[in-house]
Amino acid sequence: MHVKNILDPSRTFWGVRGKSKKRTLEHIAHYISKEVPSLDPIELFDNLLSREKLGSTGIGYGIAIPHCRISHCGQTLGSLIYLQNPVDFDAIDGNLVDLIFVLIVPKEATQKHLDLLGELATLFNDEPFRQRLRASKNPEQLYQAFIDDFIENAQDNASASG
Repeated sequence: MHVKNILDPSRTFWGVRGKSKKRTLEHIAHYISKEVPSLDPIELFDNLLSREKLGSTGIGYGIAIPHCRISHCGQTLGSLIYLQNPVDFDAIDGNLVDLIFVLIVPKEATQKHLDLLGELATLFNDEPFRQRLRASKNPEQLYQAFIDDFIENAQDNASASG
């Protein structure tokens, strides 16, 4: 499974407010649970916050990848968020975070969880990709910028092997 397969336009949010890491995660949990009613916003928030207490999910370059496993989650879900104002996520480089990708996986999906985290980290390591996301002006543009990168890479890979 690839990251593009777990993101849906309905879970892409632009201009989300958050004054702190905790408040931002709380807002995100509520937004996601509105789109996925089987997820309890309090449980999701608690799981994301518990994971964050183990160590920051701020990977640098203004990016955070909060993630958790939930026992009654039937499928792997992703949510892409662009914050209205960057917040301190205790990122490894000290930069404030404005782009967040939340990853939620079923409890038993340990290897899938790790594989997707690796794919996300690689993806967000690309400066032009981050710039395209940050240039978006609404959730639709943010989603499209994210998905376009996969289409572009697939075309590059096909022409390189052909």
